[in-house]
Amino acid sequence: MKGAYIEGNTARQVQALPKERQKREQPSVSKATRKNRERAQSMSMVFVLFLGVVSVAVLVTCVQFLQLKSQITGSIQNIAGLESEYSQLKADNDAYESQLNASVDLEQVKKAAMERLGMRYPADNQVITYQMPKGSYVRQYQEVPGTE
Repeated sequence: MKGAYIEGNTARQVQALPKERQKREQPSVSKATRKNRERAQSMSMVFVLFLGVVSVAVLVTCVQFLQLKSQITGSIQNIAGLESEYSQLKADNDAYESQLNASVDLEQVKKAAMERLGMRYPADNQVITYQMPKGSYVRQYQEVPGTE
């Protein structure tokens, strides 16, 4: 009983029209209309070549786009790696600088400068103050008098 149609079922049984009836129910088409339909359904060789050229151009453009996208992705990954390396080097440099600053005893440097090298603090008449306006700089063209 599988595939059998039961009367009253919700799905109606499809009945094909006999060929004679199909021919009678089709409206008659003029010869010019039939010719136009045939011409519209066939493609000329020029059109086929045009479609082929356009398809190849689109394919080449897509391949180039994917290559550029791949290069950009590679560059971004390279930049991320370099930034990571830079951060690591900066952290190492900061750690070495902290070690260096911790190992230097400024009191010992002051003592060595004063005792071994004969340095001393300047007297009040040896100190010259200069007020520099904002956004400018000083260029020294000759020696300051009294410093020799």
